[in-house]
Amino acid sequence: MDPNTSVNNTEATMLLSHAKTLRLHTGNLVNRSRLKKKCPGSPSEELRDCIQATLSDWFSTNKPSSKDLPDTLDCFFPEATDAITPEEREEVKVSVKLFLCESGQSSIRDAVEMACRTLAVSQLDSVIIAPPGPLEGDSQSLAHLQPAWEQLEALVRSQQIAAIGTSDLDKDLLEQLYNWAQVKPSSNQVNLASCCVMPPDLTAFAKEFDIQLLTHNDPKELMSAATFQEAMQEGAQGLSVADWRLEWVLRYSIIVKSRGIIKSKGYLVSARKASP
Repeated sequence: MDPNTSVNNTEATMLLSHAKTLRLHTGNLVNRSRLKKKCPGSPSEELRDCIQATLSDWFSTNKPSSKDLPDTLDCFFPEATDAITPEEREEVKVSVKLFLCESGQSSIRDAVEMACRTLAVSQLDSVIIAPPGPLEGDSQSLAHLQPAWEQLEALVRSQQIAAIGTSDLDKDLLEQLYNWAQVKPSSNQVNLASCCVMPPDLTAFAKEFDIQLLTHNDPKELMSAATFQEAMQEGAQGLSVADWRLEWVLRYSIIVKSRGIIKSKGYLVSARKASP
């Protein structure tokens, strides 16, 4: 065994055993030089590859001081930043989709604040929410959506988000949300794997109330707990990660308005160690 590998494993063990939270930033995926698979087959595969590669690179290049073991591990590379300069802010649109894996009350605010800090902006142009799936046997309902939507509304009022949207709502649920919400949804994503053609009733409702219908190919569960732990274990050089849980995943795109091209895209990921 390479002695450096042993040293790195020891240091990684110290970091992971002490930390309570893990925050990870993949950097710009438009340039995929650090990833094994340049053209992943699905969003889930892309995310798995990103977590594994970012953790692996980070643990191999960071050496902690035994006096300074942080409660939060921030795994990112300064050279991979997607920070937006003040000069270019008006020229780009920052679009975000937030996947909540758990129903933590602070998750949405934490994710939005981390995105603003990472991208060096005071406001995200649009945020689409994908809340945690309903319990087994239940269907998604307005009551299931309301807690997350209220948090998004608060972030709109504080001007950290300009517009908020939903994902995979049928016409009835979108109408219920629209009628209840103080800040109305500006968009609704539809998965074309479940319907090849936009449902006519949804199209008519969205047109009447100026809601943009978008398409996506994200699975219902972006990443299972088992897949996350596999990716983390590979990236953390085989260390035990059984007590780590995925909290949320934020995928961002920075789009040049005048040309409609993606300047950069990436993921922010938050995981938390389960309490003993």
